[in-house]
Amino acid sequence: MQMSYAIRCAFYQLLLAALMLVAMLQLLYLSLLSGLHGQEEQDQYFEFFPPSPRSVDQVKAQLRTALASGGVLDVSGDYRVYRGLLKTTMDPNDVILATHASVDNLLHLSGLLERWEGPLSVSVFAATKEEAQLATVLTYALSSHCPDMRARVAMHLVCPSRYEAAVPDPREPGEFALLRSCQEVFDKLARVAQPGINYALGTNVSYPNNLLRNLAREGANYALVIDVDMVPSEGLWRGLREMLDQSKQWAGTALVVPAFEIRRARRMPTNKNELLQLYQVGEVRPFYYGLCTPCQAPTNYSRWVNLPEETLLRPAYVVPWQDPWEPFYVAGGKVPTFDERFRQYGFNRISQACELHVAGFDFEVLNEGFLVHKGFKEALKFHPQKEAENQHNKILYRQFKQELKAKYPDSPRHC
Repeated sequence: MQMSYAIRCAFYQLLLAALMLVAMLQLLYLSLLSGLHGQEEQDQYFEFFPPSPRSVDQVKAQLRTALASGGVLDVSGDYRVYRGLLKTTMDPNDVILATHASVDNLLHLSGLLERWEGPLSVSVFAATKEEAQLATVLTYALSSHCPDMRARVAMHLVCPSRYEAAVPDPREPGEFALLRSCQEVFDKLARVAQPGINYALGTNVSYPNNLLRNLAREGANYALVIDVDMVPSEGLWRGLREMLDQSKQWAGTALVVPAFEIRRARRMPTNKNELLQLYQVGEVRPFYYGLCTPCQAPTNYSRWVNLPEETLLRPAYVVPWQDPWEPFYVAGGKVPTFDERFRQYGFNRISQACELHVAGFDFEVLNEGFLVHKGFKEALKFHPQKEAENQHNKILYRQFKQELKAKYPDSPRHC
């Protein structure tokens, strides 16, 4: 009996051990399965919400390195250029929104970040030593508090060659050091800035718009170069990416984005239907309508507003270039640079569009996307120095067109 009892006891112990082993194996299996599922979920999450490629400390280190370089002089020797105060990682096939601004007009950057979902590149001009210091402090604050700035924005600085920008002194951080959020940084900038026309700087320094444009689009394959006080239609970046990804036939084509201006910037339209409603009541009109109608007329606004409604972004019609058309466009490949001899106001974008035409690019107007300038552009009044620069650019443009004949001797096109 004792032997039989001992055998039964050993059997039950063995059975219990086997059951415990099975339970442990099941727990281990479920744990591994849960881990794999969690990793899959994490991968899906980061596919849609990728982590910021750079930490705040990395961005600040880049800022210090760029400023410590002392910058480089431009070809003319009149300006000092600091590349890469902020940098961003970009897909070679991406579409960059490239823009430029005086320090005071950086207020508009907040709206661009909301509307443009892709990478931005901004060239900032500081006309005085004080503005150069403000630009560096502002870049420092934006990189600290604005994740979108760290993830999507490249920023460069240009100032007169006699000035050098400096790293913000941590012992005297100023009022920006008290800020704790991205919105607070832009609110503070709104209080200290005096936004106006980029080239109306109130100094004897000429605004180097074409130098700034070249700097902003430097290294980009596809770029949309706009003024900082313009806003793109909602979803324009995504529509351009999808269109360009589906076909490689756009080499040698300038995809024109129709530009408008709105009377009151509080009602910025998001889509074409909203734009057309404002257009019909006179709150929106073609860009430069009251300043230089021929500069935008070839876009053929009457045709564009009557196009049938579509969901996909695509080229709708071809427009032959004619002087003095200066369209806003997206183009890739060997796009001619902006001639940096043109400064301040007059012929700076016309000259580049003229060369684009002579170089063999065709212009096709997009069906749905658009740009809106904040406020109506009215006739400009220059003080004598600025008027003299405008006349200088007019003479330079005649010379420029003659130079193109020698630069493109085999081209059947001319301006």
